[in-house]
Amino acid sequence: MFGDLFEEDFSFVSNNQCGKGKKSKSKDTEPPAPREFTKLSGIKNQGGTCYLNSLLQTLHFTPEFREALFSLGPEELGSLENINKPDVKVRIIPLQLQRLFAQLLLLDQQAASTTDLTESFGWNSNEEMRQHDVQELNRILFSALETSLVGTSGHDLINRLYHGTVVNQIVCKECKNVSERQEDFLDLTVAVKDVSGLEDALWNMYVEEEYFENDNLYRCAACNKLVEASKSAKLRKLPPFLTVSLLRFNFDFEKCERYKETSCYTFPIRINLRPFCEQTQLEDSEYMYELFSVIIHKGGCYGGHYHVYIKDVDALGNWQLQEEESKLMTEEKVQKDTENIKEMENPLTILKGILSEEESKQIPVDQLGQKLLEKKGMSWNKKYRKQYGPIRKYLQNHSQIFRLSPDDNKVSLKEMYHQLQFGSDCQGQVLQSPSQNSDVQWTSESLCTVLKDSASGSHWFDLNDTKVQPIKEKDIEKQFQGKESAYMLFYRKSKLKRPSEAQANPRYRVPGHLLNEMDAANIELWKRRMDSDSADNNIDLRLHLGSHYKLYNGALHPSLSWKESVLDLTIDKRKTLGDLRQSIFQLLEFWEGDMILSTAKSLPAGLHLYQTLDGDEMTLGGIGLADGADVFVWNGKEVGGMEVLPGLHHEPVLLNVLRLAGYNEGGKGQHFIESQHVVPCSAELSTLWKALASPGGIILMNSSGSDKEVENWKVVPEEDMKKTVRIVGLTDGSSILVLDSHDQSLVNVASGNLTAFMHDISWLQVKNFCRLEAEEKQVKITATVETVMSDIKIKAIQELQLGEELVDDSCLRPINRNGKLLSPVPEDYTVKEAELKMGSLLGLCHGKAPTSTQLFLYFVVGSDLQGAPEMEIVVEETASVRECLNLMLEKFGLPGDNWHLRRIDWCYEAGEALSEEGARLKELNVCNGDTLVITEGKLPPKGFLKVPIWWYKPLIHFEQQESMQNQVNCMMGALRVSPAGDSPAYVQSDIGLCYAGDVEISGEAFLEDLKIQAMTLPFFQDLCVPSPEFLRAWTLEMNINWEAEQKSV
Repeated sequence: MFGDLFEEDFSFVSNNQCGKGKKSKSKDTEPPAPREFTKLSGIKNQGGTCYLNSLLQTLHFTPEFREALFSLGPEELGSLENINKPDVKVRIIPLQLQRLFAQLLLLDQQAASTTDLTESFGWNSNEEMRQHDVQELNRILFSALETSLVGTSGHDLINRLYHGTVVNQIVCKECKNVSERQEDFLDLTVAVKDVSGLEDALWNMYVEEEYFENDNLYRCAACNKLVEASKSAKLRKLPPFLTVSLLRFNFDFEKCERYKETSCYTFPIRINLRPFCEQTQLEDSEYMYELFSVIIHKGGCYGGHYHVYIKDVDALGNWQLQEEESKLMTEEKVQKDTENIKEMENPLTILKGILSEEESKQIPVDQLGQKLLEKKGMSWNKKYRKQYGPIRKYLQNHSQIFRLSPDDNKVSLKEMYHQLQFGSDCQGQVLQSPSQNSDVQWTSESLCTVLKDSASGSHWFDLNDTKVQPIKEKDIEKQFQGKESAYMLFYRKSKLKRPSEAQANPRYRVPGHLLNEMDAANIELWKRRMDSDSADNNIDLRLHLGSHYKLYNGALHPSLSWKESVLDLTIDKRKTLGDLRQSIFQLLEFWEGDMILSTAKSLPAGLHLYQTLDGDEMTLGGIGLADGADVFVWNGKEVGGMEVLPGLHHEPVLLNVLRLAGYNEGGKGQHFIESQHVVPCSAELSTLWKALASPGGIILMNSSGSDKEVENWKVVPEEDMKKTVRIVGLTDGSSILVLDSHDQSLVNVASGNLTAFMHDISWLQVKNFCRLEAEEKQVKITATVETVMSDIKIKAIQELQLGEELVDDSCLRPINRNGKLLSPVPEDYTVKEAELKMGSLLGLCHGKAPTSTQLFLYFVVGSDLQGAPEMEIVVEETASVRECLNLMLEKFGLPGDNWHLRRIDWCYEAGEALSEEGARLKELNVCNGDTLVITEGKLPPKGFLKVPIWWYKPLIHFEQQESMQNQVNCMMGALRVSPAGDSPAYVQSDIGLCYAGDVEISGEAFLEDLKIQAMTLPFFQDLCVPSPEFLRAWTLEMNINWEAEQKSV
């Protein structure tokens, strides 16, 4: 049942967290919790070892057993370091018990582990998970210890502490011959069924006699015949520690099943065993026992849980009152204070106090009344006469306290009350007088005894595996009966007194090598807890640097790489916001000016700011910063020159916008192109409609996201247009379907629902742009994804009743939502290859469609792109930039070669220049449908910049006030410095700027070189500038209204 508990099998020994020479176990990432307020250690339950834990705690709180085990040194027991040496004897079980007891005494952890001890027993995981009977374990463990300690000075440890004897006697009624049989015991097993309590059971066992008579006679060996006799049992030898096992479990022979006796079974805290002993002439102390441990079983006969109530004999634990006791004591204190107040108002107390303060033993009664008036501010007649009568009569009624003179004119206190009032108790404390109604004869000696008794006595604890709680002694009575009731009782002789050195001293009698081991283990635990505490309180913050971010589409995005824009910072959350700010200042040595910290969150649209962190004295945990939080570091005003609106009200929402355009793989499945748009959650739907839908168009909303089911799409009604995005329920991932006016046949306007979906459409729309008289006419052409575009064109010409000559001089061009004609579709493409969606609108236009090796390009001339006409051209994709430019110039009718090409950027402005004129368009990733800008000016050589120079002319009032030296100290700058360097076309006259000319200079040149070269311009010939040192250079940035912004260089 208990594995190899009797065998000294060394292979099962392993290392615990503070042991040596044992196989290592994996350490938990978290250190064990320290002891709780009781300062006592529990024991971990390995799965079913609560019975073992209860017994081990009982042995541990038996100091005589614990110290006897500690007295056995390595010279007798060996050392676990020599466990693998075959020629060295190592007694594993006592060594493991020593270590466990040392841990329970000294190791600062909430619960110790018994894994190493049970492994020394030879138990496997099945034994640890299976619950056994604690009474049987007690006998087996003692037997195993005795076997293990053979040959040592502790060989009689169990016998010395727990061994007792019982003598059974049979007395012949005729010859008086006594027949004896002596039995040894380590514990007494007593009945529970039909017995009221322990004393009743002991009486039945060791006082009551059994008689042999009538048909049940005894054969006397002396008489050699059957005779009448009496049988009895007595306790012959009492052990220092008496263990009592209660037979709670019985067998019902009628039902053929086991059951647990839950009836009331009392047992005393103190018991006198004299009536049950053979010898009764010894001193009382030899028979008096005190209860110090109660092992309790909760459950039934087939399973349950064990825990133990233990008396802390050495006062090792910290016993604190529980809440209900604290409440009771508070109530008692209030009651006592109330009684003290009443006592202070008691005339008996007041008069005794006045007389006790008098130097003379007697004072006149009238003078006593006067002193009462002085002390209380009220005379006797006014305060007490109505209730107690005249003062002289009151003194006569209390003659046991007051002594009146024969003429009743003087009064004094009797001698014993003087002594009682001023005498001190054995602790040097002043004793208060007893109540006048007390019948007890109070003396200083009796009071001392009462005080001592109330302060004496150890406290009780409930040790329930890892949990240790203080309890009151009267709580033991709760374990007399019920499913949770006492199962084993442990008594110790009352005469066993503990030395004062052992009180509250867990290091008492612990061997030196175990003290050192536990001290080292506590240091290691402290270090681990410090590291764990630091790890538990450290939080990782992501610092987003405002100088490395830009704002577009309503959210913040890194302008550099993530590594350059975001810094990781680990900090203790118990530090203050001021400490965080200081740490960031140390990280960012380049930071200047105010530093504002705001909480941020990464949203699908980008990074958004929420709350500004204020209160430098508050802790990071107190302001809500958690591990992994995002903190934005900025000046609190703008990012990249643009104002940032923080807060929940301005949170950006990323919406999926779907349109009836384009084509997606999957045949007739999905026929959308999707784009993502970011809008503030506070934006009104009317703003969204104006931005996305063409005039006459409508918007359908789907809050469920990308779900394309027809019933989930709802038309936004007119009355909802004033509502915000958040109010109507649009969140990140919600979808918007935008339908132009010609697509509204898909919507039932009356119900606001989508009536058909894209997979139901198998036609294309073609609109005539070839003849003005038929311009508004459009037709639907039935098609599939594999229909060739040339066939669609021929069908459209026939449906529109146009001439056949257009077959060779026309093309099909998709129309976007703004009505713009896009690049023509190659006629040899299928609908799928042309990336068209069923239901798309096409325009039939003059001109041949480009082949698959040609590019259809748009181009404009000049810098005013919004007002300039957009022209079209078809070129080979293998053409060079110069060849493409010449064709465009020829088509537009521009002479000369002082021109170059630029791309259109996302703001529809002239962007990057195509500087490599010999490169092919295909190599530069110029795509079909791109727009290029013809810009005046020849590109400088590679590696050079063309810099327009402006001269700053001081205003008149400056000329009158400033010296000539300051007038010469003027400004010069560069406008839109780029490899192309456009020639300026505007003079900023209101701030005194004059165009001086252009300078071509190497990109590697210094500012001094730029000044020298600028002085060679004809504009500077009439200026008195002695040297470049007299010039100050500024950069000029022109906004959309051509207002100059000056920056010093």
